[in-house]
Amino acid sequence: MPTYQGSCHCGAVTFRIDAEIRELTTCDCSLCRQKNALMTKVHESALTVLGGEDLLSVYEWNTHRAKHFFCSRCGIYIFHRKRAAPDHFGINVFCLEDFDPGSVPVRATEGIGMSVVDPNARRQ
Repeated sequence: MPTYQGSCHCGAVTFRIDAEIRELTTCDCSLCRQKNALMTKVHESALTVLGGEDLLSVYEWNTHRAKHFFCSRCGIYIFHRKRAAPDHFGINVFCLEDFDPGSVPVRATEGIGMSVVDPNARRQ
């Protein structure tokens, strides 16, 4: 199994993924579009935060199911817990050391059409 090391821009948050990267994705939701994310999907067991976990900030919006993690020092988006697959993380491949994003196919995913919270919805 391949292993990749990664970090935020300032190096305060470091992590490792143990996964074969076979596909990259973009997303057209407003958040991913604005952060210009290029991601790979890994199971939660494949991600290990090595350092700086206490420096991670979390951004949640809409359903609050997806959790987007940023370095609180440099502001770089590192990874997020996926809304559609909550046992997986989307990893910002631009944070990975020695990984060539041009070596893996990119697939566009649709996030803009995912449901939004209905303020009139009944409680579950």
